[in-house]
Amino acid sequence: MKMEKIRDDIEVPIIDLSNRSEASKQIIKACEELGFFKVINHGVPQEIISQIEEEARAFFSKPGSEKMRAGPPNPYGYGCKNIGLKGDVGEVEYLLLHPNSPFLSTHSDHFRCAAMGYVEAVKKLACEILDVMVEGLVGPDPNPKRSSVLSRLIRDSESDSILRFNHYPPSDGRIGFGEHTDPQILTLLRSNGAQGLQISVEDGVWVPVSPHPHSAFCVNVGDVLQVMTNGRFMSVRHRVAVQSYKSRMSMAYFAAPPLHATIGCLPGLATAEKPALFRSFSWGEYKEAAFTRRLGDSRLNLFTLLSQDN
Repeated sequence: MKMEKIRDDIEVPIIDLSNRSEASKQIIKACEELGFFKVINHGVPQEIISQIEEEARAFFSKPGSEKMRAGPPNPYGYGCKNIGLKGDVGEVEYLLLHPNSPFLSTHSDHFRCAAMGYVEAVKKLACEILDVMVEGLVGPDPNPKRSSVLSRLIRDSESDSILRFNHYPPSDGRIGFGEHTDPQILTLLRSNGAQGLQISVEDGVWVPVSPHPHSAFCVNVGDVLQVMTNGRFMSVRHRVAVQSYKSRMSMAYFAAPPLHATIGCLPGLATAEKPALFRSFSWGEYKEAAFTRRLGDSRLNLFTLLSQDN
């Protein structure tokens, strides 16, 4: 049986995006060491955040029969507890929307407008963070095409990004969402201030992520970004433990490239001393493999299949 340890002496970096040059350095350091950080002064208006949070709360407060009208999630819609293709079970109900068209027939006009505003704002934030990352990795570049090598994958009209709402009813400390990494490029997460999110800094060691009193976004590195940085950034393993005294609601924007996009090491990050660790592959290829795993399965098996030695 794997022994687990909770460490509360590790602080998650809080990065102020209003100082771009300093933020660039801090983001690179956080991505290398934890694969996770928080951002403040991010430019997403509080009004937009409050509107979508209110609409999401209203949706999850509906009777189960009404929520089921928005499901099943095939691929978008409402789901409850069964959170993996192979039957992984967690104490969570969720709603999946496509950011390019965040509408279901069961949603009100208020929900649709709130979703549109939120998607536009968090997409812009995701692109800004990715541009700052590239600047920190390879230095400022006057060529917009090179400096936006990551963000243009998200701006693409065929981007496979996802907007997900999770609701965790109060429970007795059970796992609400099991241990996993996000396969996409980047995840931007907001929550209602309830405890529960944990990141893994090493095997069996978990760090609680405390809610931030201001309107911070949590940001975590996904598998694709680890590949594109040639292993320099770490795709962080994380999970949610449900609290007994308060329900948790979170909103996650998973920034992903188009299914046909070719994923490979960014120019300049592979050298003679450290050649590219992975072969090029399409996002669709990796997504298909990633979403057929059970939660907690070793991601190394997927990375091994994509390594240059195979």
